[in-house]
Amino acid sequence: MARPARVSPDRILAVAALEFAERGFAGARVDRIARRAHVNKAMLYYHFKSKDGLYRTLLRQMFTRVAVRLREIADGEGSHADKLDRVIASMAGFIGEHASFPAIMLREVAEGGVHLDRETLTALAAVPAVVGGIVQQGVKARAFRPVPPMFAYFSMLAPIIFYLAGTRIRKEIAHLPVAASVEMPESSAGDFIRHMQHATRRALAREHAGHARTS
Repeated sequence: MARPARVSPDRILAVAALEFAERGFAGARVDRIARRAHVNKAMLYYHFKSKDGLYRTLLRQMFTRVAVRLREIADGEGSHADKLDRVIASMAGFIGEHASFPAIMLREVAEGGVHLDRETLTALAAVPAVVGGIVQQGVKARAFRPVPPMFAYFSMLAPIIFYLAGTRIRKEIAHLPVAASVEMPESSAGDFIRHMQHATRRALAREHAGHARTS
């Protein structure tokens, strides 16, 4: 049997990301992905075996790329708070480069992660492990108040995903009369990232532990 001509798997993955973001796993169709990527279905199956294989390869690639970026930050110079500033900016930057990522993740969370096998979950776990490690080191160094590292991680990640995923909705809301009454002007992603960096520093600051005990 003749071997299919080589086609870049990355091209297929890029198109698949759009399809999964727009239609979810159940609604995505392999034939539509193949058509949009300008390959035949045989070529797609040659590289990824199945729709499950394609989806999981896409997620593993995304999670691995994020983890590598964050590991460079964790292993680099700077205070623990400075590293978290860079982590927040890096996560936002990655989502900006991969606009399909928030929609795919929100769909997967809503469905309880039913499509994630052990290998994909392992790739995913590398991301909070790196961020949690930075927080844990900060707590041990008494730079941060005692806080479960995963609480800090999800406190950073969830707002970023929701804010960037809701860009179109925010723009529509900003032009409604009700927005003027509660001061909801349009703001840039950079403004929000700076807000998150400031909020994270305040949330982890040791003086907050003292305020909590006296309140």
